[in-house]
Amino acid sequence: MIVQGLLTPVAVITMQLLIQFPAGSPPAAESPAKITYPDSAKVEQVDDYHGTKVADPYRWLEELDSNQTKAWVDAQNQLTFTYLGSIAQREAIQQRLTKLWDFERYGLPFKEGERYFYAKNDGLQNQSVWYSLDQLDGEPRLLLDPNTLSKDGTVALSGLAISEDGNLMAYGLSQAGSDWQDWKVRDVRTGKDLEDQLHWIKFSGASWTHDNQGFFYGRYAEPQKGEELKAQNYYHKIYYHKLGTEQSADQLVYERPDQKEWGFGASVTEDGRYLIIQVWKGTDERNLIFYKDLTQPESKVVELINEFEAAYNFIGNDGPIFWFHTDLNAPRYRVIAVDTAKSGKENYRELIAQGANTLAGVGLVNDQLICNYMQDAHTVIQLHKLDGTPIRELPLPGLGSAGGFGGKRTYTETFYSFTSFTTPGTIYRLDMTTGKSSIFRQPKVDFNPEEYESRQVFYNSKDGTRIPMFIVHKKGLKLDGNNPTYLYGYGGFNASLTPSFSVGNLVWMELGGVYALANLRGGGEYGKDWHEAGMKLNKQNVFDDFIAAAEWLIANKYTNSKKLAIGGGSNGGLLVGACLVQRPELFAAALPAVGVMDMLRFNKFTIGWAWESDYGSPQNAEEFKAIFAYSPLHNIKSGVAYPATLITTGDHDDRVFPAHSFKFAAALQAAQAGPAPVLIRIETRAGHGAGKPTAKIIEEIADRWTFLTKVLEINPKE
Repeated sequence: MIVQGLLTPVAVITMQLLIQFPAGSPPAAESPAKITYPDSAKVEQVDDYHGTKVADPYRWLEELDSNQTKAWVDAQNQLTFTYLGSIAQREAIQQRLTKLWDFERYGLPFKEGERYFYAKNDGLQNQSVWYSLDQLDGEPRLLLDPNTLSKDGTVALSGLAISEDGNLMAYGLSQAGSDWQDWKVRDVRTGKDLEDQLHWIKFSGASWTHDNQGFFYGRYAEPQKGEELKAQNYYHKIYYHKLGTEQSADQLVYERPDQKEWGFGASVTEDGRYLIIQVWKGTDERNLIFYKDLTQPESKVVELINEFEAAYNFIGNDGPIFWFHTDLNAPRYRVIAVDTAKSGKENYRELIAQGANTLAGVGLVNDQLICNYMQDAHTVIQLHKLDGTPIRELPLPGLGSAGGFGGKRTYTETFYSFTSFTTPGTIYRLDMTTGKSSIFRQPKVDFNPEEYESRQVFYNSKDGTRIPMFIVHKKGLKLDGNNPTYLYGYGGFNASLTPSFSVGNLVWMELGGVYALANLRGGGEYGKDWHEAGMKLNKQNVFDDFIAAAEWLIANKYTNSKKLAIGGGSNGGLLVGACLVQRPELFAAALPAVGVMDMLRFNKFTIGWAWESDYGSPQNAEEFKAIFAYSPLHNIKSGVAYPATLITTGDHDDRVFPAHSFKFAAALQAAQAGPAPVLIRIETRAGHGAGKPTAKIIEEIADRWTFLTKVLEINPKE
């Protein structure tokens, strides 16, 4: 799995993208009739792109630590929190969110050695707590509680790997939402940490050798002081860390000084014989596969697949026969077997052919291939023998999303989760010998799912392409064209949006709102072709799809332009920014979170260069023309009445550099000709969203809906 791109959506973006009301914020006050925005100075900065002169008057906001930028951030937050504090419904919305959020939530269990491991959140804990079980029905034993590592809950567990014998745990911690990780090792038996400490790790997990003496991981060189959250990330390397030694003594396993953009994921095969090295280049789905024979200490890395022509996801192996989930000559994916002794493409053997539905992933348990298909953006599970012969379809509780199905080839059980818009994530144990599922853990949320309904519709985009959309609301909704509606989307990086439960969305619907989720091109819902139809020179298709979704909702009497809000985070923030400047009259409100707004400089910071596979490069003349045409920052026009806008970001976001949101806010405030507010909230202890404390998530979503109750004129009945 490639993790260096923009934040994977689904539940994460839906739930983890808002900001805490800071201590010492101003008390509630009368909202001013006319908003006076903080001064955003302009500088004489002009860049030349292929003969086109482009002004960048807010370039100074890229200097995050300057006194001028800090003063601007303080002034913007003062304005935003004063405005939000004046809205009467705010306290009630936050109380309702807090009450509903207070339910037990479980992560998927997995087994290593003779122990099971899983995460649990009691309800309002800022971070989930990890436990181990000596037997599945035994008493859980506390393994790691990240809540004890910081007062505000901003230290998060960002990676975990258990040794083959189940006795040791390597784990990564991130602070304040940064992608940078520090890794440690804990003895599962005693609960105490060893002396091992590793730093400057990013976009990497850990994978233990079967002698339990150490693990492989990936890292970058230590950045210069002060550049940790801004400097570009190049020259990833794979190391092996032996327990009890300093990081400086770690063995360099693989590097490519001739390929600064290459990144590496290293994993040891289930039989312990091979190290599989997945080579990625940015967010491009296409990758390479190398391997190293661990039975021969001096063996060299073998380039098994050395052309970036398709995606290859390693499933498992039978000795020198490797199984891959791939889109090679199959845009909706298939399963193939590759003999490492005869690795030419002409010798690839197809086990499971491409089908009508997109094969999203494959697990290997009990000598069976567990195939997770997407059928119109919901899950279908099919079991196959190792030779590809179909066994049966796994019955699921309804129309929703299932995931998990991890384990080892020798195991006879696996675990999976199931969720839908009205079903909180439930954990099931699947007996692979009988095919029967049983509930392992089921959360209890204080709401009645029978009071809500969800449906899937299809509408035509601007060019006639058929687009699916989910619509969820309380039963008995009147289609009178006057319902407050929140339209959410992403549309990029081959990421798929499927049904999932969200307390935040539940509270929105309790307020009388309609929640709509559009499956735009650029995502992975229908495979490679669907993704490519929304990338690079085709990116405008994504915005057209989203705009068409809004128009469909209005035409079918769900809402109107004075009651319609749009939202999205990360690449979805770009989506919202582009659509609000292209069609400002279509929407009443916009909520872009941690968005990529300056499309001419996105590749200048941290891992932004990696997104060129999806966006193209402004340094390419043809791609620049397409990018410049939709870049949110560069298409703001003075004298236009823009929708009410609440922009959110975090000053520790080293995925999407926060200056994207800073500059967009400054430009939109300066251009706004209408009465609608343009606000920005900048959390000073948050990053891109992953690992955000529960308290901050609740407060952000409360302010999201509070803002919409004001600007959409929602008056919920008591």
